[in-house]
Amino acid sequence: MLWAVPAVLSWPAAAQTAAQGKRVVYDAAFFQAFSPSDALQIVMRVPGFKLEEADSEVRGFRQAAGNVVINGQRPSLKSETLAQVLARIPASRVLRVEVAPGEQFGSDYAGKTQVANIVLSDAGGLAGTLEATLRREFTGALLPEGSASALVRHGPSTFNAALKLENSATSEIGYDRVTDLPSGALREFRRKINRIKDPIGTASAGWSLEEGDNRSAHLNASLAIERDRLTQANHVIPQGAPERDDSLYQRYFRRTIELGGDVTRPLLGGGIKLLGLATRRYRDRDDSAFQEDAGALLQNQLDWREESLARLSWSREKLAGWSVELGAEGAFNRLRSIVDLQAVDMAGDATRIDLPIDDAVVREYRGEAFAKAGRDLSRTVHLDLSLGYEASRVRVSGDARVRRSLQFFKPGAALDWWPAGWHVRLSGQRTVSQLNFDDFVSFAELVNDRVNGGNANLQPQRAWDLLASVDRAVLGDGRLKLEIGYSVIGKVVDRIPTPDGFDAPGNLGNGSEFSLVGNLDLPLARLGIKGGRLSLYGSYSDTSVRDPYTGLDRSFSGYSGFFFTTEFRQDLGRFAWGLSAEGGTIAATYRRDELYRYQRVSPYLRGFVEYRPDARWVFTMGVDNPIDGHFKEFRDFFTPDRTSARPDLNEFRYRTRHVVGYLTIKRRFD
Repeated sequence: MLWAVPAVLSWPAAAQTAAQGKRVVYDAAFFQAFSPSDALQIVMRVPGFKLEEADSEVRGFRQAAGNVVINGQRPSLKSETLAQVLARIPASRVLRVEVAPGEQFGSDYAGKTQVANIVLSDAGGLAGTLEATLRREFTGALLPEGSASALVRHGPSTFNAALKLENSATSEIGYDRVTDLPSGALREFRRKINRIKDPIGTASAGWSLEEGDNRSAHLNASLAIERDRLTQANHVIPQGAPERDDSLYQRYFRRTIELGGDVTRPLLGGGIKLLGLATRRYRDRDDSAFQEDAGALLQNQLDWREESLARLSWSREKLAGWSVELGAEGAFNRLRSIVDLQAVDMAGDATRIDLPIDDAVVREYRGEAFAKAGRDLSRTVHLDLSLGYEASRVRVSGDARVRRSLQFFKPGAALDWWPAGWHVRLSGQRTVSQLNFDDFVSFAELVNDRVNGGNANLQPQRAWDLLASVDRAVLGDGRLKLEIGYSVIGKVVDRIPTPDGFDAPGNLGNGSEFSLVGNLDLPLARLGIKGGRLSLYGSYSDTSVRDPYTGLDRSFSGYSGFFFTTEFRQDLGRFAWGLSAEGGTIAATYRRDELYRYQRVSPYLRGFVEYRPDARWVFTMGVDNPIDGHFKEFRDFFTPDRTSARPDLNEFRYRTRHVVGYLTIKRRFD
């Protein structure tokens, strides 16, 4: 009720949390009720905080930051996700979690409203975690998964290693219905069964040396191998023609190797840090589509990507009342991509199909200099200023030949205010998105019967971003956070027509985005639910850009207007249980002759029950999609393209994965 809101906001923070300076601190005792096994589970329980993963494909180091640091420092790696890094840190080694504006942790986090700092203990000895999971999908298939991680500290040195096998596999059943428009007459009906297997094996090792302020070193290495397999059985019932059985196969392989490290030493009252990182990725992707009465289409995509980068930065906490950071980084990136598409007739003879850009080498030399300065304007007001200068030289050879240089200034500012239990923040910055090298190359989507054109002349999207946020404690150790943002965007990257009759990633012109985000985490003990906790998250996004075909304003391709997650859990000592749901509105992609709309399972439900016989063992039983939710796709086709006012063909897709159950056993060693 509205009358209860002031009382909810006025309750003092619980003993486990405290505002230390301008950081909200959660001691290890706060998380004991959840019996976490690792640092990832701790981060997931921080009130009002949502983990943001960085895009590992982003080139360079500065723009690939997430929103978590460890002992105040960013991990010196990119290809591993934050979730993977945190999952190999035993929960027993976490002293506390500090949440603060991003600028407090360096220029890489400028503009982020919240960053979590995982502070680890200096306790010696061995700690580790073993985890085993067995999943059962609706077909009866059993899918084992497992992971093991260990951490050893001896004096100032810490060694860690981890192995993990993810054995994702799903079966989808459903149908496609193709109808003529506007009559609605059925043209074709397809019954489909998809068998998807996506096992991923990862291995990682690291060493860190912590000898005091500005005296540290880190070394990390990782290997990831992924094999993605799709087998599709397709029974086709066309109108006025014999029924047939088609099939489609995808066999994808990916290997990523990364080595990174950094060293920090005192200099001029602060610290100077040198970082190096090398990443090598190899992909081999085979697609095969067989039609019973027409032969086959075969496609192979090979690509090799390499990145090498170095970065030097200096920071000092107190310099004439300012905290200062200066730095620069340079990176070399190279992508070699070969696409071979062939049509095979009923006699077995193959004919190569040339795509506009199916053999290309992309090289990029990238450099960026940056500076950040911040200071307190009063006891409750803090100002941060930042400036970056980015320059790159891109060269494309092979089927396309392009050379160009790009330069951008990226200023930013943030003002934080802490009035009487609240945190209010205003920020503005210029951002420049990176080009995706894969967008330069053409390839066919056999599963969707369409071609994606490549565009070697693609320009990076750039924007002026304004963001306002407010947050505060509620019901003791709960948290309420609201954000409102607006972006003015230039050279919006979307789909554009190509001279070859396809469409490709390209620049549409100017656009805008309005966003609204709410995050509420409520402890329910004071409302009579012992050990209960409710988390609500919702985001709304309204984008607008001029469509090149219709001349009308529309949303950006791939954007869903609304997304939500909600979770209720109750922790009662040795027992815990919980329910969660997530979902969103339909998203659309605007292609040359197709309007593609899709909606994943909404709501997608999960539930679990948990038993903890002691502090080291955790047994969890859970279920995904218990209400047997489904997802849908809508494809409207236009002739000759979307300049036509109405579509003349519709394809509707329906898929369900049914119910998946699992059992997980975790064991801590500390």
